[in-house]
Amino acid sequence: MPHVSRQDGTPEQAANAGRVPMSLIVRAAMAIGLMIGFYLLALGIASVLAYIPYAQWTYTNHLTVQLAVFCVASAVGILWSVLPRFERFVAPGPRLEAHAQPQLFQAVRGIAAATGQEMPSEIYLVPDLNAWVRDRGGILGLGSRRVMGLGLPLLQLLTVHQFQAVLAHEFGHYFRGDTKLGPWIYKTRGAIARTLQRLHGSILQKPFVLYGELFLQITLAVSRRQEFAADGLAAQVVGPAPLIEGLKSMHAVAPAFDRYWQGEVVPVLSHGYRPPIADGFTRFVAASSVASMVHEHLEQQLAESQAAPYDTHPALRERIAALQSLPAINASPDDRRATCLLADIDALEVELLGSLGPRVTDFKTLAWEDIGETVYLPIWKQASIQYAAAFEELKPEVFPRCAEKMDVYAERFPLQQNAADPIPEEKRRWAMYLTGAALATVLVKRGWHVRVPLGESVVVAHDGVEVKPFEIMTTLISGSMSAENWLATCDRAGIRELDLGAELLREVVAT
Repeated sequence: MPHVSRQDGTPEQAANAGRVPMSLIVRAAMAIGLMIGFYLLALGIASVLAYIPYAQWTYTNHLTVQLAVFCVASAVGILWSVLPRFERFVAPGPRLEAHAQPQLFQAVRGIAAATGQEMPSEIYLVPDLNAWVRDRGGILGLGSRRVMGLGLPLLQLLTVHQFQAVLAHEFGHYFRGDTKLGPWIYKTRGAIARTLQRLHGSILQKPFVLYGELFLQITLAVSRRQEFAADGLAAQVVGPAPLIEGLKSMHAVAPAFDRYWQGEVVPVLSHGYRPPIADGFTRFVAASSVASMVHEHLEQQLAESQAAPYDTHPALRERIAALQSLPAINASPDDRRATCLLADIDALEVELLGSLGPRVTDFKTLAWEDIGETVYLPIWKQASIQYAAAFEELKPEVFPRCAEKMDVYAERFPLQQNAADPIPEEKRRWAMYLTGAALATVLVKRGWHVRVPLGESVVVAHDGVEVKPFEIMTTLISGSMSAENWLATCDRAGIRELDLGAELLREVVAT
């Protein structure tokens, strides 16, 4: 771990580098003024509404019931909407303790000291590709205590040096009091949203819409300036280079993590098994198809010149440009994966999943190499044997002809649903899936081995021959694989005249 020395960044130097720019002070003052103005606007309109029926009765001795009900109901609705809500804090994951995670806390303490900040009262491990800080408890941020969240996927993605830079950035939000201003702004945004919802369709909604748009634009501009300022402090303490690389990695991989979680982890969890999540994420990102997607997404992010008015963070290109203008720090980077700072990752993953659902803690552990036969093969088998009769006399050698007339072929496999007729594309996808499931089921039954590489296509292999069952129809239709090539593969594997229907019917009988 690189040492944060006095030369690299002391609290005094951090204070000099991290002084709040005047523009940020002005914007923050505007945000506070707008916040106060919103509550004055709401109270003023509510007061006028309440006064209207009173004035009508007082000065005319007459009361229009419909008008009175509208005014009073609207006034009460506005007042109820702007009333601050008490939000109970829910632990976002397992709480990390210093005695159990000494290396991690050493790293956090080092950055806290370098930025001249107190340690957070609580640090949680969270299932996000993110790190964050906030204040917990108190009233609108007053009398609160500091809380930090560290994403396990983030630790798996970043090096120790990059992780230190991200930590310094988060402490930058404490440094400038961002977490004190934040609760006031968030509460006001919530009040505006509730008011707009309450007045939906009413003429009274218009002033709140206009005020809400102005409030969002100003406060989100403040948020973006806060991110720049926090970046500056991190660059002063750790250096701009590790933060730049860390930001690139986080922005590039962000959509990949969602795909990994929903497409790889959730299906395994839903069948009662727990795979190694952190290790799996590294494998997933390294897959060729995912790596290509990650690269394209990063290029897209770098091409965006500036943030939109309603973005909470500056554009990546803007942040990198600002950091590159700051002086570099000579340090020996620690390029180990940041998860090396964690003790007993497996136990932490159990706790983390337990925070998402109590039953997960009872799941059986399962290596990614065993996912195919243990989790997916039973699914494919169950789906394909339901259509065993539809596969009657269907052999791999006829797949090219089926691909040529896919719409006709898809009629063999009607979707089991009560809704309206599915669109042709849904029918085709279902037919392709069932074909792959049937072929994989039959081949594994005949001694083939199945692999489900993270981020890649399913593969069944035997004696040096590999087949991707769920891609066959797609590649035949697109022309990326010719009928001759497919038949040559069938000949090498000895499956050209394999009767899928007969094989599946035997599975039905055995079941």
